[in-house]
Amino acid sequence: MSKVISAHAVSVDGYITGRDSRPGHGLGDGGVLFDWYFNGTVPSTVFDGFKLSEASAPLFDSLAARVGAIVAGRKTYEDSERFGGGSPVPNARAVVLSHTQIPTLTENQTPATSIESAITAARELADGRDVGLMGGGVLASALQAGLVDEIVLHQVPVLLGAGRPFFQELPDHVRLDLVEAVPAPGVTHLRYEVRR
Repeated sequence: MSKVISAHAVSVDGYITGRDSRPGHGLGDGGVLFDWYFNGTVPSTVFDGFKLSEASAPLFDSLAARVGAIVAGRKTYEDSERFGGGSPVPNARAVVLSHTQIPTLTENQTPATSIESAITAARELADGRDVGLMGGGVLASALQAGLVDEIVLHQVPVLLGAGRPFFQELPDHVRLDLVEAVPAPGVTHLRYEVRR
């Protein structure tokens, strides 16, 4: 069965955007979180234009290639300029979680109103591949529902001091087991399994 994973670039203090992030203005000073996409010489086999370091490339590309569908929250969808009408991951379908109707969805994007229905729809669309989660709210909801298998943090050595935090409040502890740590130029890749 496919896994449900969350992989995101974060600052050491846990932010996924900088202070000035808002639709149409990018990530503010949080853009530094993605410098490692372009700081190497190895072209990504999944994302056009990415040139990763020798340490980052195999991990990043194998993780991205596993994803057959993503679940994103409405805020992430809007802040990401609606994924250009498709999906943020090449060759993956997008499911957008919202409690209200989204008139801008395209035929390549599927709506859902609960985390459970979103992940169920994404599993069907993923055709045996993994389901990726985008956004802190989606991750928190999926963790609360006991639906997350792995969390990958691409931790960038910077303290942003403010912005949008990745981890949101949870009603209880979530135990993680570190299964892989890969230091690379400009980033450390940390892969955790969620304890059940």
